[in-house]
Amino acid sequence: MTPANHYDAIVLGAGAAGLMCAATAGQRGKRVLLLDHADQVGKKILISGGGRCNFTNIHARPENYISANPHFVKSALARYTPADFIEMVDAYGIAYNEKTLGQLFCDGSAKQIVAMLMEECAKGQVDIRLGHDVRDVQYADEIYCLTFGPSRFTADALVIATGGPSIPKMGATGFAYDLARQFGVKIVEPRPALVPLTLGGDDVLFRDISGVAAPVEASSGKTSFREAALFTHRGLSGPVILQISSYWKSGESIAINFLPDTEKDWLVAAKQARPRAQFSTIMGQMWPDRLAQILVQRLGLNGELSTITDAKLRDAEAKLRRWTFHPNGTEGYAKAEVTVGGIATAALSSQTMMVKAVKNLYAVGEAVDVTGWLGGYNFQWAWASGYAAGQAI
Repeated sequence: MTPANHYDAIVLGAGAAGLMCAATAGQRGKRVLLLDHADQVGKKILISGGGRCNFTNIHARPENYISANPHFVKSALARYTPADFIEMVDAYGIAYNEKTLGQLFCDGSAKQIVAMLMEECAKGQVDIRLGHDVRDVQYADEIYCLTFGPSRFTADALVIATGGPSIPKMGATGFAYDLARQFGVKIVEPRPALVPLTLGGDDVLFRDISGVAAPVEASSGKTSFREAALFTHRGLSGPVILQISSYWKSGESIAINFLPDTEKDWLVAAKQARPRAQFSTIMGQMWPDRLAQILVQRLGLNGELSTITDAKLRDAEAKLRRWTFHPNGTEGYAKAEVTVGGIATAALSSQTMMVKAVKNLYAVGEAVDVTGWLGGYNFQWAWASGYAAGQAI
């Protein structure tokens, strides 16, 4: 007879990946215990997408993920696709809409996604317990043993689904990394991702136009994104900056193309068409006034276009197409949506998410060194990796 406090699997972390893993395993007939130190499940789901939950992206593919091993995500993503999650959403009658770039959001509230996952867990008779820290995790004789509040639990399998340290106000910690290290699993150095960048030095002038946004192309190394950039009182934000921040590393610069949709020799053509127009007037027609003023100031050009040589206009255009910023940092985990780095994929099976060297120890979701782009990709990784582990337990 199985002791009351013994389970087939204990899942640590009732976020997106943990809920999916627990529901999947539970519906396969496994006795599953889901634990979280928070007082409610799915806290990060509830705040995502402005409370409407950008629950997947219809274009999700391996190229949309950052990892030390870019091939690691292929198996899980192929076996649980955006269409699979959409099918579940449809089955629950949750209305949703597609925004830009394949992003799917609830028409109503993120609470609907959490309620759906809770119902899926209920179908699998998952035992959910909240409000205490997990302590004293041990492994002996192929059994995992841990303390949660006043209780001691054991299980044949243990799943690390506690995420990364981003958004600490939601209770996020580095617990997953500490636990993985306890079992001899290596960690890829974590850093904040999908996070605003801060400016200083010569770039500090741009902080004076806080609240101004413009469509741009941002580049770091060989990686580029095109969306809106937002200037803030601390530096740079907006979708395109959050995207590029996952690739940017301390000490590097980023390049902003302020003219992503403008034909070459735009300024020279403007001079030919309107020679008496002021340089500042032409600039002001391209960008919000405050941004245009700073760009004009930094370019050091003024007067009628007819008084400025074609060479100087071409040089100004070249600078506008590759304006170099030197961020002095990020706004850190407090403002980061996710974490780059984490539990090394080299230690895991890409098919089952199990640690190769430790029987029945699994890691899923953001805890793993897999980071998706902004726009529903990280949720899709949570669903896919959680499903893979839930099928394997």
